[in-house]
Amino acid sequence: MPTNPADGAAFVTTQWTRVLEARGESAGAKAALSDLCAAYYQPVLAFLRRNAPDEDSARDLTQEFFSRLLERRGIEHVDPRQGRFRSYLLGAVKHFLSDARDHASRLKRGGGRSPEPLEPPTDTSPGLEVADPTAPSPEREFDRRWALTLLDRALASLAAEQKASGSLLQFEVLKVWLTGDTENISQAEAARSLGINEGAVKVAIHRLRRQFRQAIKNEIAQTVKDRAQIEEEMKCLLEALL
Repeated sequence: MPTNPADGAAFVTTQWTRVLEARGESAGAKAALSDLCAAYYQPVLAFLRRNAPDEDSARDLTQEFFSRLLERRGIEHVDPRQGRFRSYLLGAVKHFLSDARDHASRLKRGGGRSPEPLEPPTDTSPGLEVADPTAPSPEREFDRRWALTLLDRALASLAAEQKASGSLLQFEVLKVWLTGDTENISQAEAARSLGINEGAVKVAIHRLRRQFRQAIKNEIAQTVKDRAQIEEEMKCLLEALL
């Protein structure tokens, strides 16, 4: 986990950390790039699913996108000064899809050129047409899946922290108050299962919510340019889940 972004001095070491680690040919760089691909697989799949004829085609395109990113080192020219890594990746997948469509069109016309190498575009790349104007846009699907993936990563990070502190059992009982899945349990029932009073449960839930929010910020801090963008991304995350 990165250090607390509330610490201004430490923040410099956390911004874009995993992205910058993914550069180069070392084993560590390759591992970092693989981690980034795994983290963003679902958002990219969600975007391509809205632009592919079927689920299998979407998955094939997603696999090809990340294969090109890994093989051609598409991450090498990413500049943290451009802002959010999420925006870079959305621009990159738009560029990839445009290349794939151009390649398919050339093949239909009898051409045989391969798609151009992946270049580092931005989120201002031209948008893609969506067949159903009433459906959520591919960009919105990307953002929604990004938000869900980020929440999953933050929850896993918090679980690891709780395990390290010996509080994993309490976390497993109370995490439903972080995910909103509280239909089948009350705070009184949680208190009984943990052998504590209901007041202590309320305090523990409040503490976990604060820690979860910080875990989310820590995840965001790894792929934005500066501290101000953390709050902006928090707002984007909430909007993407609406």
